[in-house]
Amino acid sequence: MSAMVRVVQSAVIDAPIDEVWRLLRDFNSHDQWHPAIAESRIEDGHPADMVGAVRSFSLTDGGRLREQLLRLNDRDHELTYCLLEAPLPLYGYVARIKLRPVTETGQTFWQWDSTFTTPKDQQAMLSDLVASGIYLTGMRALEAHLRAPAPRTPAPSFQTEPLARPEPPKQTRSPLQVAPENRSVRLQVYGATPVSGAGSTLTANAIVMDSHGGPEVLQFRQVEVAAPGPGEVRIRQSFVGVNFIDVYCRTGYFDLLKPPGVPGMEAAGTVESVGPGVAHLSPGDRVAYACGPVGAYAACRTMDAELVVPIPDWFSDEIAAAGLLKGVSAGFLLHDVHSVQPGQHLVIHAAAGGVGSLAVQWARAIGAHVIATVSNHDKAQRARQLGAHDVIIGRGAEFVDAVMDITHGKGADVIYDAIGRDSFDGSLAALAIRGHLVSFGQASGPIGEKDIGGLASKSVTLSRPNYGHYTGTRAEMQMQSARLFDALERGYLKIDAPAAYPLADAARAHDDLENSRTTGSIVLKHQKGSTASRIRSPRENTDASFNSR
Repeated sequence: MSAMVRVVQSAVIDAPIDEVWRLLRDFNSHDQWHPAIAESRIEDGHPADMVGAVRSFSLTDGGRLREQLLRLNDRDHELTYCLLEAPLPLYGYVARIKLRPVTETGQTFWQWDSTFTTPKDQQAMLSDLVASGIYLTGMRALEAHLRAPAPRTPAPSFQTEPLARPEPPKQTRSPLQVAPENRSVRLQVYGATPVSGAGSTLTANAIVMDSHGGPEVLQFRQVEVAAPGPGEVRIRQSFVGVNFIDVYCRTGYFDLLKPPGVPGMEAAGTVESVGPGVAHLSPGDRVAYACGPVGAYAACRTMDAELVVPIPDWFSDEIAAAGLLKGVSAGFLLHDVHSVQPGQHLVIHAAAGGVGSLAVQWARAIGAHVIATVSNHDKAQRARQLGAHDVIIGRGAEFVDAVMDITHGKGADVIYDAIGRDSFDGSLAALAIRGHLVSFGQASGPIGEKDIGGLASKSVTLSRPNYGHYTGTRAEMQMQSARLFDALERGYLKIDAPAAYPLADAARAHDDLENSRTTGSIVLKHQKGSTASRIRSPRENTDASFNSR
């Protein structure tokens, strides 16, 4: 059994906010002031304040951890990071540090909070360790470091055997004040309910492809869903996301599925059962995924538990299925493929689409000047509502002229192009010197063979990112989803309710998607009241139908 926990600790530090922030924004400074840290380094030589930087550090008791910086906001004095590796079962750990000035006294209010999933029998001990041994001890130590460097106090143990409960921190001889409303740790715990019958094979409705081709190859039928093996989890899926990568899979352009098989890479639902060795998920947990291997177009599915992420209570299954893959895509396009900076001019083609609509909002929140392109006036209005500074209808020669006019002849710093053949040449022409073209889709068809010698005329950088290369491991998917959840919770972007089609109408959903008859996201919904059926013996009726009655 596992529990999702939220820990919140806050204090008033007797130091100006700029001095506190100077240390905290340096993601590698914690070995200077936190008594639990023995040594720390930033991997790959990256700057310590670069979003995406990973710090690898050892503890005074010998344990080793890796954490990644997800967000850094100097204006608001906030940062967010996640845990990639640790000797403790703090699954899905995402933490946020937030500072605010105490104007009357010149002091600093510091809030340090986190969410994570942990075995229920270790919930109280680990919550206390995080709140007191990490947060409160660190707050006191940083304050002491700013006032006058002093020998470190003994650090709490992070070893897993035994898991020592830290001594309560003393509250005397320090002006650090624990805020009254936080003298005890605030916990939000979400229990899990076990579901029986984990060892049985189920039958479930699904969309099966017997060959590559048009939407007509998507056939509605039943499949068998095996019980989860070691490291696997079986999910009852309430909503399935429909994405353009599914079209590439269906046509055979991407070699993701060898027929017969079930397409799809995104869904949300509830854990039905878990296999041996799965510790971070339990039956009853609400989860989602947005990654390979394919097989999501089904009412029930068994897959690698490492690729599944718990979803927050405020994140509905419908929105998770509509937006996890697209939101993760927008996240790594704007932060990893090209790190968008405030003031940069960027173009987002198909700005009213699934990825485009999220990228527009997120880029605007970063502080970039967003130029959106769309195909008609209705989508232009939608792009403006999303926050685009300028909207261009069409992607021909007039598009290049418009971009040059908006940028006063400089061109765009980066262009995100999911259109492909019909927009590629125009995108290159609209780039600034040393601009970056990120080609991440081909809705209008492949771009064909190109002579890269022409890129030298502007020293252009050309990227063709692959979704799987940014989400291929549990640590990568955890980081990407945590960054998305953080942006959603802060209101930087909103995922609208998707267009919902019955699972049996997957072919119609694909046809509408390919012919631009939709805006925003599409999901496939299972019929209300549908449940998976267990395989019956040969003597019983074998029509174990999944349909609503």
